[in-house]
Order: sequence, then C-alpha cells, then structure tokens
Amino acid sequence: MSFKTVLAMIGNTDPTADLARAMETAIELEAHLSVVVIGLAVPATMGDFPAGTVWLDQRDEDLRLLDGIRKQAAAACTTNGLSFDIDVIYSEGVFVGEEIHRRALYADVLVIGDGVRSDSVLTRKIVDGGVFEAGRPLLLAPKNLRTTLKPRRVLLAWNSRTEAARAAREALEMMTWAEEVHVVLVDPDSSYWVSGGEPGADVAAYLARHGINVVVEQLASGGRPVEDVLERHALEINADLIVMGAYGHSRLRERVFGGVTASILEKSKLPVLIAR
Repeated sequence: MSFKTVLAMIGNTDPTADLARAMETAIELEAHLSVVVIGLAVPATMGDFPAGTVWLDQRDEDLRLLDGIRKQAAAACTTNGLSFDIDVIYSEGVFVGEEIHRRALYADVLVIGDGVRSDSVLTRKIVDGGVFEAGRPLLLAPKNLRTTLKPRRVLLAWNSRTEAARAAREALEMMTWAEEVHVVLVDPDSSYWVSGGEPGADVAAYLARHGINVVVEQLASGGRPVEDVLERHALEINADLIVMGAYGHSRLRERVFGGVTASILEKSKLPVLIAR
C-alpha cells in the first residue's frame, strides 16, 4: 500500500529528534504528517479531591510544556514545506490508548522515535491503540540511523504465524522496491503442519510471485535471544529495515514474561516496522 498519511507520536523527552525522524519519513514518502504531542497526566489522588493546588500547578506546567513542543513542531513542519496538522493529547493513561486508536484509524503508518520509546507506559499505549486496536503498522525510527520506508535491503522475520504474514502484506509494496529481501527464520519448526515441507519456502514463493528477490535463511540461535539474532544478522547483511509481526504469544504473556516484540520495542537500535 502507499503510505500517504504518517502519524507521528511526540512526547516531552527528546521531541526535536523524534520529530526530525518523522519529518524525514513524511518527506521521503511525500505524505501528510499528522503530529500528536502526548503527555500522560497524573491523576488526582483521593486525598486531593477536590484537586489540590500542587496537582493543578503540575497540570498547568505540563500543558505549557506540551504547547511549547506543539509550536516548535509547527514551525519545523512549516519550514520544511510539509503538509501537516498538529494536536495535543494530555490525559490519564487509561484514556490515552483510545485517543491514539481514534487518530490511527486515519493514518497509514505510525512513527515513534527514541524519546517516546524511553517511556515504556506511553509506548505500550501507542502499541495497544495504534497497532492492536487500529491495525496500523508502527515504525521504530532511532535517532542515530537513517530510517527509510523505501529500503534497498529488508530483513523479514518469519515464523509461519499470522502476525508475520500480516506484517509481510503491510510491507509488500516496499519490498517490491527493495533489491533484496532476506526471509529469516530463527530455530524454525520444521514440522510439516507448522512450516510446510521446507521452512520459509512457502513465503518465499509467495513473495517471488510479486517480483521480489528473496533469500531464505535459517539461523540457529545457539541459546541467544531471538531478537539479538535478528538484529545481529540485520547488521551483517546491511539491512535498511527489519519487518516483523507483533507478538507471537498473547499480549498478557508478553508483558509478564517478556518476548521478542517487547524486547525490540524497548531495546532495538535499528529501524523496525512492526505490524499486527
């Protein structure tokens, strides 16, 4: 699909760098940039009801900070000649996910940078509202690396599950632009009912019918975390982008016990497109 609306989530941590990554993406795609400046409001405690002056002062300070970021973002987008709109969300965490969900319905791809990702609570709200509820792909755009949605070389993390197949379909158009797509399986299940006769062969044939140049690679983890194997291999092949499905297990299990997607969201230093 063509990405014509980019939804960028900007927090109050390193907003300038996060906005720069989002603007680069919108410029590359010749897309409209919809910026949402997000702040998580601290709820008033029962002891502060009616709300005390300390809580009200903090709220006013937070709103002033977010409005300053909004103005800076508007100036930067105007200077760069972008088509854009900007909004501010300042709400308690329980409501933020729904606000993100509503806005993500009208976007093609969500973008977050390292500043937002440093806040695990905010990142979770974005994933829940944007990826799971609205069904939009999420681009992780680290500040120290060029991030592109027109990659020359792609690493597609594959495990023969629905999430991986959806991610592949979301990235299908960009993979047709790529010179090479590496379908990478880590410790693949070789049973016929899971991966067919040869792990990776079915998805390789599917992609090849779209004119995509595919390389299938089966990697042994050697006891290392899957996310580490994927990232190291992405560096070895000089991949511009990792494409992967969101969560192989239930979200509850991922949150309690950790998992590949949770680790990538928290730690990855490479550009990653996550879809569900």
